[in-house]
Amino acid sequence: MHHVIILGCGFGGLAAARELAKADVRITLIDRSNHHLFQPLLYQVATAGLSAPAISAPIRHILASQSNLTTIMAAVKSIDVAQRRVRLEDDSEIDYDYLVVATGSTHSYFGRDDWAAVAPGLKTLEDAFNIRRRILMAFEYAERENDPEKRAAWLTFTVIGAGATGVEMAGTLIEIARHTLRGEFRRIDPLQTRVVLLEGGERVLQAYPPDLSEKARQQLVKLGVEVSTGSRVTEIDQAGVTYTTTQGAQQLASRTVIWSAGVAASPLGKELGVALDRAGRVIVEGDLSIPAHPEVFVIGDLAAASSEGKPVPGVSPAAKQMGRLAAINIRHRIAGQGTEVFTYQDLGSLATIGRKAAIAMVGKLKFSGYPAWLFWLFVHVYFLIGFRNRLMVMMDWAWAYLTFKRSARVIADTVGAEEKKDAVKQNEPG
Repeated sequence: MHHVIILGCGFGGLAAARELAKADVRITLIDRSNHHLFQPLLYQVATAGLSAPAISAPIRHILASQSNLTTIMAAVKSIDVAQRRVRLEDDSEIDYDYLVVATGSTHSYFGRDDWAAVAPGLKTLEDAFNIRRRILMAFEYAERENDPEKRAAWLTFTVIGAGATGVEMAGTLIEIARHTLRGEFRRIDPLQTRVVLLEGGERVLQAYPPDLSEKARQQLVKLGVEVSTGSRVTEIDQAGVTYTTTQGAQQLASRTVIWSAGVAASPLGKELGVALDRAGRVIVEGDLSIPAHPEVFVIGDLAAASSEGKPVPGVSPAAKQMGRLAAINIRHRIAGQGTEVFTYQDLGSLATIGRKAAIAMVGKLKFSGYPAWLFWLFVHVYFLIGFRNRLMVMMDWAWAYLTFKRSARVIADTVGAEEKKDAVKQNEPG
């Protein structure tokens, strides 16, 4: 029986595993975490709109009925394509006949990795919990602050990068301040909160047509977000952000900064020994395999793939389609048949901006505002894993819509906990 290893249980890896459910193969699925994450709604966890179980589910539970699959929670240290072998973090090794690499992407700070400590990005549940704590604690520290300038810095939130995540984050932050926290503080007025969205390009949501991009900007401004395009960040520290515009260098006092400006492919791509693009993605063949190794397939955000002469976007529908095709091509190779070329089916693009505010593009149809927001709600609930997750999200969103309240505002750490953790780490041996 042929052995297939799948690295990563994101959208692509999960789709590949399911497609091979009835195949006469033995599958080992390896992931660093124990859960599959519905990443498009991760910002909702970061902004206290949803709890973690609403957008995640244990991998073992999702695939429990698939008898030909074994799940291993581990980190991959290296890949030896010549020996067809994967090495884990404990130096144990697993051989494969076919390999599907779906390890996704991580944050890119464009050579300034030191910014990560003061401007966290959003890729994992751990990131979401960290950002949620920073957001909620900013209001708590502002309530304690007597100096007006220092208080204003705590009440100024900066989002860097106006892609989908940045736009969604900025719109939600302003709604938290304007609606959710109203009347809960005595020394500060959350209405004085500033949310600044900085974008180095000339418009927000640059992946969308200019007219939809402009509608998104208008909706953000209407909500109260300060949108600054053509703004290139040059420095970030505990005090705030320095950036340049056509008017020169600008300084913004902001104690909470969130990074959504760039992503880099998983470093495992380098282990395959093939050509990478500028973002570190693996340049794959038409059937998603890598040159000289037809038994290795790379999918999702890690793959620099083309369809009908156009680059495939790094979105979840594309990852799912790649995962299914990689699995189909593995079955073809086992049967001694030719492989299929990947053709991306564009199902449309959606971005929510805030309450009753979104933009959508489905084929040639473009729409925005309340209709787009309703469509966004339906699509995201529909694609969630499991009925329980859908029910939880629908209940939480219905409650938030009616009351403006957010049900996941509990901070697990107590004041001073972060300082204690840092002290423990410093005293750890090695």
